[in-house]
Amino acid sequence: MHSTVKTWSVAALLTAFAAPAIAQDAKPDSKPIVVTAASARPYTINPGDQIEVYVWGEERLQRSIRVLPDGTFSFPLVGRVVAQGMLPEQIETAISNGLSSQYRGQPPQVTVSVLAPAGFTFSVIGRVRSPNTFTPGRYVNLMEAIGMAGGPDEFANLDNITIIRKQGNELTSIRFRLGGAMKGNLSEAAARAIPQIQTGDTVIVP
Repeated sequence: MHSTVKTWSVAALLTAFAAPAIAQDAKPDSKPIVVTAASARPYTINPGDQIEVYVWGEERLQRSIRVLPDGTFSFPLVGRVVAQGMLPEQIETAISNGLSSQYRGQPPQVTVSVLAPAGFTFSVIGRVRSPNTFTPGRYVNLMEAIGMAGGPDEFANLDNITIIRKQGNELTSIRFRLGGAMKGNLSEAAARAIPQIQTGDTVIVP
């Protein structure tokens, strides 16, 4: 089972679609488990993202660009730039290096900003109330993804959830059990183990 070290407070994890279970099962004097938040992972570019490239002192080179499905885009005087999986800072360096032959001395400073992270998408299907494809605009974990799909229906098997993940040209499957968490039984270790959703993931709730 793949897991992630990013951590969450139990209250935040369960509020979306487990609140009724917590209200029934929690004892009045029970204390919530609080997991110390880790640093958010930096956003890397996905196909479909809308980015802005600004070359300082060269307004003619300012561009708003949508990254192509193959993860690349074209830029004047530079040509094809690979963007998928890159940080904005890495794209800045790639464009600056590509422009260096056009200038004497130091090339102009390049700034790359993400205007719309539209390429970060995932799907939730199966025994959920609102199966769909989502573009959350932020990183989410497995519980949050199911919450966005309206939560599990009454027949869902939460101990056999599968994440289908694209890795290059291959597909891998990750299985995870959420039944205990949905009943309010979530230890600190279990909270830390909840997988982070990656772009292109398909979550299957049987």
